[in-house]
Amino acid sequence: MKSLIGITVVVLACIAYADDIKRTSTGKPDFSGVYDTGTLTPLNRPAAFGDKQFMTTQEAEQVVKTTLGRFEWANRESSADREAPVKGGDGNNTAGAGGVGGYNTFWIDPGSKTFEIDGKFRTSIIYDPPNGRQPPMLPAAMLRMASSYASFGYMNDGTASWLASDRPGPFDGPESLAPSERCLISFGATTPTLPSLYNNYKRIVQTEDHVMILQEMVHDARIIRMNAEHGPEALRLWLGDSVGRWEGDTLVVETKHFRPMSSLGGADENLHVVERFNLLPDGHIVYKFTVTDPTVWAAPWSGEYLWTSSEDNVYEYACHEGNYAMEGILKGARILESEWVPAAQAGGQ
Repeated sequence: MKSLIGITVVVLACIAYADDIKRTSTGKPDFSGVYDTGTLTPLNRPAAFGDKQFMTTQEAEQVVKTTLGRFEWANRESSADREAPVKGGDGNNTAGAGGVGGYNTFWIDPGSKTFEIDGKFRTSIIYDPPNGRQPPMLPAAMLRMASSYASFGYMNDGTASWLASDRPGPFDGPESLAPSERCLISFGATTPTLPSLYNNYKRIVQTEDHVMILQEMVHDARIIRMNAEHGPEALRLWLGDSVGRWEGDTLVVETKHFRPMSSLGGADENLHVVERFNLLPDGHIVYKFTVTDPTVWAAPWSGEYLWTSSEDNVYEYACHEGNYAMEGILKGARILESEWVPAAQAGGQ
């Protein structure tokens, strides 16, 4: 009789699961698969929305129309009669190489729509603080970030103007270049996972003891150890030490023990991230996260967005520290330094 009861319970459980979500053989939600995490919903709420947490359907459609319209404009056919770029660049630090010309938006793929959860369109991924924006970054953290990304922040005027300062130059050597420029860390945050300008696909491989999340952008692979203890604090990793547990059908992942720098811009070794993954019946994932880093941000901040299930594959992103561009960057800097004339001398000539 006990055996029959046991079999009945298992059968009833299987029937209950059949119309629910995809599950493993042990009944846990099965997240294995490929997901597109791209979205046109911004991380931080645009000022135009004020304290408004949700958009109307019409407002969401307008965001899509406006954004895709900008991409279409940027992708317009170039004129064959256009003039050459300004020699040395025009100093426009938002354009490739200081405005000497670059690709159109062919390689840019942030997504094609805003995300919708429970029939609502958020005005931003961040929902806490209530203003939908990251809390202020502390002054010391801002200085550290500016130093680490000096090669990104350099205003290109076509000369080695950094020699006018006694501070280290942005292109003194390989170690001077920003870590993401050297492909040491992703261009898009990995822990927590945030949408990128392109390469937004993720692949999840799940076992009873581990969950692996492969990120398309700069080929990061997070290994989440299930129901384990965190490693020693002295062992610090680019992606942090991730440990997962189940709270009902929710996969909860806690990550700490980061290096002094990670792919989350500005974060330091005190970064602590808690993520929650919930699988929906349609195969999509509702992804929530909370970031705490008391030496970087004035308060914790939390966000939520949708990972869309996909039949596509995650292809290799072959970015590595020894890429050919580094040689060109450093060689170009040395040439500019050999040609540079201090302003005082130039005025006397």
